[in-house]
Amino acid sequence: MNIINEIGDAFYQNIIYDNRYKFILEGLFHTVLIAFFAVILGIIIGIIISLVRVNYEQNKKGKFLSTICKWYVDIIRGTPVVLQLMIIYYVIFKSVDISTIIVGILAFGINSGAYVSEIIRSGINSVPIGQTEAGYALGLKYGQVMRYIVLPQAIRNILPALGNEFITLLKETSVGAYVGIIELTKASDIIASRTYDYFFPLLIIAIIYLVMTLGLSNLVNKLERKLKNARN
Repeated sequence: MNIINEIGDAFYQNIIYDNRYKFILEGLFHTVLIAFFAVILGIIIGIIISLVRVNYEQNKKGKFLSTICKWYVDIIRGTPVVLQLMIIYYVIFKSVDISTIIVGILAFGINSGAYVSEIIRSGINSVPIGQTEAGYALGLKYGQVMRYIVLPQAIRNILPALGNEFITLLKETSVGAYVGIIELTKASDIIASRTYDYFFPLLIIAIIYLVMTLGLSNLVNKLERKLKNARN
């Protein structure tokens, strides 16, 4: 009975008292907002990067752009996302009055773009080369072949991987606290600084992350099964 009372008291002090749950709601909103728009930005960047690199691999065109894209992928994937976030905020936008949310979207979107580009590139390469050659034989240009023939098939193959990238991005937003973004982890830190109890706020945040990631993982698995059945 004492344990139940202690849990109830901890819940009241950390969540209910002084409307501290609002910090969690604000953190949750910012976490989902940043992850959602960052993954969209990442997909846009990823498509562009992958098309440039595949064009060079298949047609030997655009070597300079392909080299720049490869450097971008190698640099972004080879450095921590928290370092990229801090460079963008404290160096690139040092003298600019800009929302930390926008900085977070840009930083995580640029980071995600490198990984998404490799996902899309592998999806494009999974489409039989005969499909591409058939498109050229019909007189289509590279952009048309990709748009009408290759990308529709590639996207169907990589949708589950893109779903997993969103899940990863959702968890990576926890480093946003380094530049003052009030996301879930920062919300728990604010509450803990007022209650001097770090365990309960962190436990609540961990449960929220777990519920979100498990829910999204379940959706990705269902999507994967549907795509597999569609192919059969």
